[in-house]
Amino acid sequence: MRVALVHDYLFQDGGAERVLRALHEIWPEAPIFVLFHNKEKISSSAETRESFLAKLPGGRTAFQWYLPWMPLATERHDLSGFDLVISSSSIFAKGIITSPGTLHISYCHTPARFLWADGHEYLSDLKHSPFVKLILPGLIHRLRLWDQMSTARVDRIVANSHTVRNRILKYYRRDSEVIYPPVNTKLFKASPLVENYFVAGGRLVPYKRLDLAVKTFNRLKLPLKIFGIGPELTYLQKIAKSNIEFLGKISEMDKASLLAHAQAFIHPQLEDFGITPVESMAAGRPVIAYGQGGATETITHGETGVLFPRQNWESLYQAVRDFDGKAWDSEKLHAQAEKFSTEEFKQKISRYVADSYDEFKKGFNQCELKLK
Repeated sequence: MRVALVHDYLFQDGGAERVLRALHEIWPEAPIFVLFHNKEKISSSAETRESFLAKLPGGRTAFQWYLPWMPLATERHDLSGFDLVISSSSIFAKGIITSPGTLHISYCHTPARFLWADGHEYLSDLKHSPFVKLILPGLIHRLRLWDQMSTARVDRIVANSHTVRNRILKYYRRDSEVIYPPVNTKLFKASPLVENYFVAGGRLVPYKRLDLAVKTFNRLKLPLKIFGIGPELTYLQKIAKSNIEFLGKISEMDKASLLAHAQAFIHPQLEDFGITPVESMAAGRPVIAYGQGGATETITHGETGVLFPRQNWESLYQAVRDFDGKAWDSEKLHAQAEKFSTEEFKQKISRYVADSYDEFKKGFNQCELKLK
């Protein structure tokens, strides 16, 4: 069986790329089709095939300017001759065109936020020129039409959480199987020594709402360590008081140690799944999280963390103020994290793909036109 993997683009090492890496470990001979691959930011030993856009000026660095042509470039991936194609998609990859005899399974990280759930916020937050702001709403409208239409080309959809499954149902009118993404839980171990600080971090972008963590700890005057880099870094540093420390980009080993010795991990954002909270639990430490989205699927309130009800600093303030750092069972926390391990992901996705391919070859209706 010839297998191909398709990913949107490779320019950062995030949760979607971890899924792709795990898929390639299962099918190591499979080539990876992407729109762009910035090898300076993310290396890969796999055979990677880029779209024609990568050959254009700025294709691997300023690729955002090629947004109007990304659907076309995705459709031009030549996937003839493959029996099975698995797309890892947040927007474009699922729009590939496959042969009638090819099974296409799409692992959906989320329907594109900037097109659907966060579309209005995305447009209002733009800092581009008036000309760009004028033409962008029309472009996004056309991309929404293409995005929804392209979903009809997928034979089977896998969602990375029940939160995403509900979004797929809402925006695409398709049902999906839930298989949680892989977390490298083996990297994390609990420590008997817990120090007097809290930790937050990841990619420092607006939707992560780390400004809430900064505003909360400014008032609490408790130590907070924030790791990661991104466009929000300057703003967060500007509003932070001296009790908040910015660590910048850190290694995975340093992150494991940082989480293991913290009082708790602060997670104020709404995530599709949320890998770092699971990593914190794998390190034996609880999570204080906004009680929406993926956090509600990975964190058990009162047992592996605390879920605060409203996404504002007042609600987070109360959760941190009432937090007892000693009242947590590190073994129970680690056991919860193991439910989302890389091994668990590989086992479930392999079984799902094998069963789906068997049904497909037997001639069962591979495209579920009616919702269950």
